[in-house]
Amino acid sequence: MHASLPDATTLIGRLAEAIAPTLTADTYIVGIHTGGVWVAERLHALLKCTQPLGTLDISFYRDDFSRIGLHPQVKPSNLPFDLEGRSVLLVDDVLHSGRTVRAAMNELFDYGRPAAIRLAVLIDRGGHELPIRPDFAGHVVDVPKHQNIILSRLDDGHLTLSLA
Repeated sequence: MHASLPDATTLIGRLAEAIAPTLTADTYIVGIHTGGVWVAERLHALLKCTQPLGTLDISFYRDDFSRIGLHPQVKPSNLPFDLEGRSVLLVDDVLHSGRTVRAAMNELFDYGRPAAIRLAVLIDRGGHELPIRPDFAGHVVDVPKHQNIILSRLDDGHLTLSLA
């Protein structure tokens, strides 16, 4: 099977259109490093969000940490706001097993108890291992288990999707 992947910029525009009617002035956007942060930055700008953008590095929260080891480029999490009672839009690039999102939610709760967490992903590729589903998905595609969808950022800032 060969899956065709649409343009990442087009998908981010679709996501912004779907999210816009549900966004409130009190919604905080939080991206998961690394690809989720790239998508969150674009959504934050397109949605003209007035709240600061948050970022999470969930490396230490993964349940497969002992199996895969530490990611070589751990980045600090940055949540420049109080999460207590806030509405959070959690953003990631590709939803696969659901384990990254679970780890991100665990980390969020270490910072406070959000009123609500909604999930936006650029691509939902199926293969979920946990009962986690996006509230917003730019594109849904079935990809064989042995393949990965990779979001890359070029030197000029352009985002591209590829199969590996």
